[in-house]
Amino acid sequence: MDEPLDLLDTLLDGVSEPRLKLISSDEARALIVLLGLLEEGEQPEDVRRAAGDMRFRLGSRLA
Repeated sequence: MDEPLDLLDTLLDGVSEPRLKLISSDEARALIVLLGLLEEGEQPEDVRRAAGDMRFRLGSRLA
């Protein structure tokens, strides 16, 4: 069960300011929507929590 959380943590750690610029703002918004589906779906709690954290971080960098 920690494997999906570890994967999301790795992806989230890799999304730094310079790397965020490699994707367009439209692509970042699409990722936020997809992460929202993970967060609200019938996923384990740790996956939902990690998806929510990643959505928040991406959203704050877009603002």
